[in-house]
Amino acid sequence: MSTRAVLEVIALDPEDAVAAQAGGADRLELVTDMAADGLTPSVATFAGIRAAVDLDLRVMLRLADGFAAGDVARLAGLAGELRAAGADQFVLGFLDTAGEVDLGAVERVVGALDGCRWTFHRAIDRAADRDALRRRLDGLPGLDTYLTAGSAAGVDDGLTVLLTEAERRGRPGYDQQLLVGGGLRLDHVPALRTAGIDAFHIGGAARPDGWAGPVSADAVAGWRRAVDGTPAPQEVRETRTAEVGGLL
Repeated sequence: MSTRAVLEVIALDPEDAVAAQAGGADRLELVTDMAADGLTPSVATFAGIRAAVDLDLRVMLRLADGFAAGDVARLAGLAGELRAAGADQFVLGFLDTAGEVDLGAVERVVGALDGCRWTFHRAIDRAADRDALRRRLDGLPGLDTYLTAGSAAGVDDGLTVLLTEAERRGRPGYDQQLLVGGGLRLDHVPALRTAGIDAFHIGGAARPDGWAGPVSADAVAGWRRAVDGTPAPQEVRETRTAEVGGLL
């Protein structure tokens, strides 16, 4: 029996969240300030979205643009505040100046999560050695997902890396789910699904009017059909018409 692919959508507010759920999203990544590629939202924003939808919510833990941890004590404090408000899934990822994982910062923040599930985000695409990063993080409590495009430049450049990492499932550091996002297009999906990749992350692709506009339920529904491998309604109608025509 096939497994339904995970479709994760970035949400900035309750309006985004409701539209994403209506379109068939399974999970939301909650952020603010996309000009900085997504920072930690307020507790009030989390609470508003939590009240609006019943989807899984992964909350970003990130204070500034870039991949340095910054004020780790503040990050851990924010994680605690969000936990107290009901957040139980998170997104984080920190590198040092050499492009290696900042394990101390990651461990301190993860310690504040108290076993919650979390995603290591696209910092992996900026790592000096992504295999070494995976091996160093292997075994950390709650780590169940890597959000990656396979390359800092996006899925076009990273496709081979993604397909290779999908083949490594079961090796040390490769038990986590591959969540593909970052320059992801609909035409990438068939090859990724064939390789066994079953989780997809979209942000701008869910917003026909760009980041200044809201998430579109119709756009999310198009991605839902793509990752599920189901035809669009128009394609179904055309197929049925052709079948009827063939019988006459």
